[in-house]
Amino acid sequence: MSDTIDLAWGHGDAGTPLSAFDAALADAGIHNYNLVTYSSVIPPNRSVVRTGRVEADYGVGRPVGTVLAAAETTRSNETVAAGLGWIRAEEGGVLMESTAGSEAAVRSDLHEKLADAKAVRDWNWRGNAELEVREHTVDRTGAVVVAAVYGPLAYADTSAGSVR
Repeated sequence: MSDTIDLAWGHGDAGTPLSAFDAALADAGIHNYNLVTYSSVIPPNRSVVRTGRVEADYGVGRPVGTVLAAAETTRSNETVAAGLGWIRAEEGGVLMESTAGSEAAVRSDLHEKLADAKAVRDWNWRGNAELEVREHTVDRTGAVVVAAVYGPLAYADTSAGSVR
């Protein structure tokens, strides 16, 4: 397992919300994996790195752990925004996700969520919160995603194409 968590983002437009979401995942480089939702805790030995796009080839259909913020709309010229915020401590870290109609609204929500996450953990916090927020104004139907990609799940057997 890598010692980094890749932060990737993308946007897309298509004929349906699901197709637009898939296009946004493709833009981020994570459309060919089965995304497994994580609950937003960063292990102490992992760092978050802004890559913009995942270039690793984990294998088609491989289960990949992610924390994902995704927003979609079917309204022409509407703006949607998605983002992740994180903060570190000696014990590990916390990631929070948010979506809204603007970058400013997502940023505000993330700051509040991170403050709440800190309040329920008696950890030795260090540094300031970091945010990655993206917005997209759609043509007809569109989506935007921001994902923290932890990498492939250890129990997945890529040679047989199955999960044990």
